[in-house]
Amino acid sequence: MTGFAFATIAELHAGFEARAFSPVEVLADVIRRLQVIEPRLNMFAHLDLEGAQAQARAAETRMMQGARLGPLDGVPTSVKDLIAVAGMPQRFGSRTTGAEPAAQDAPSVSRLRAGGAVFLGKSTTSEFGCKAVGDSPLTGITRNPWDPDKTPGGSSAGAAAMVACGLVPYALGTDGGGSLRIPAALTGLYGFKAQFGRVPVFPTSATPTLAHVGPLARRADDVAAVMSVIAGYDGRDPFSLAGPAPDFAGALVRRRPLRIAFCPTLGYARVDAEVADITARALRGFAGAGHHVDRIDPFFDDPAELWTAEFYAGVAVRLRPALEKTPDLLDPAVLGVLRAAVALDMRSYYETVFRRYAFRETVRALMEPYDVLVTPTLPVAAIDVGVDVPPSQAERTIVSWASFTYPFNLTGQPAVSMPIGLTAAGLPVGLQVVANAMDEETLLSLAAENDLRLGKAGLRPERAGYL
Repeated sequence: MTGFAFATIAELHAGFEARAFSPVEVLADVIRRLQVIEPRLNMFAHLDLEGAQAQARAAETRMMQGARLGPLDGVPTSVKDLIAVAGMPQRFGSRTTGAEPAAQDAPSVSRLRAGGAVFLGKSTTSEFGCKAVGDSPLTGITRNPWDPDKTPGGSSAGAAAMVACGLVPYALGTDGGGSLRIPAALTGLYGFKAQFGRVPVFPTSATPTLAHVGPLARRADDVAAVMSVIAGYDGRDPFSLAGPAPDFAGALVRRRPLRIAFCPTLGYARVDAEVADITARALRGFAGAGHHVDRIDPFFDDPAELWTAEFYAGVAVRLRPALEKTPDLLDPAVLGVLRAAVALDMRSYYETVFRRYAFRETVRALMEPYDVLVTPTLPVAAIDVGVDVPPSQAERTIVSWASFTYPFNLTGQPAVSMPIGLTAAGLPVGLQVVANAMDEETLLSLAAENDLRLGKAGLRPERAGYL
């Protein structure tokens, strides 16, 4: 292997094990490409190449000594700027925050570090994860590798862009309303949201009952490799799941006919015709592979109000000093929704809390006869940069236009966006697959099957010249 663009975790791991190349060589190639790509895509909120080089040298020493720490040892990655990395700033995409370094790693980061990960830096995010597109007042516009005039989606914008352009095999992001799945769909990746609490979150998120940490990756086996490291109990997170984690790697090779509920609109979404056609074609492929597919529509009422109250109320409380003293520093689109959220009275808020629990039970009962629920991940393909809401969804809000993702943050179920094809304009389309509670293994089994259909290369924006 002479170049490492689009290399998978498994390919890098095999090369390190055979001593065909070293972590230092891989990182040097990544830095060479980064210097060309970063000015075009704006993926990083903070770079620490000196630290990455020291980590790569340590990984190389372990490699030469036959003492590698596992599949992620020496593999370059990044961490979204909503997640704490000791020694790096945690700015949340906001000018209201300071540049002082975080004092400690988040649990997911410490586990990756213990596995030998090489951290390039922090990836860009919309301000406090509050928008479904990829820009913020702090870092500006992050662009989509498939078309730099389009957004990669948000809020894990930089993470998706750097994986999609082949810079790194995976990146760590967050998902409070779709922030892994949305950019995955718009950039041709897998965005994996495990069961709520499967990957511990600490320090406490501004949206503690909705927030997930997970990977963006090009291949299902890369997702499984990362999840095998970052999942597991941590007592600092009150929602952390005790007991053994699923067998993520084993799920990749297990196959069984699934009972699939296909809901093309969830009863309220308005999907662009081309996205609907590509989604329907993917479902025909699953049916042809032996899965039983039932079309179900409508499914439930739009829970956007429930999600909005829960998500933005948490962020508004965290940002109250800025709302009161320095509102001009905030993204105007974010400022509007936060002011509405902070004005919510306690009675109204708790009414939505109890409605959320009722909604969760509605979804649980509706899905009980099925193994998975399948929808489009988004109603549209990538939209122009600088636009907060797609023109075809103009009546929606800065997140509710992503009609399919936020319901499953309210329920906490495992969900993944998987790449299924391209529009006529050459833009990726994603398929959302939602499993029943605690059943991440079924998602990975179906994702591995999807990889077989896509072929080894998967979806790559090669025409854009990111090799």
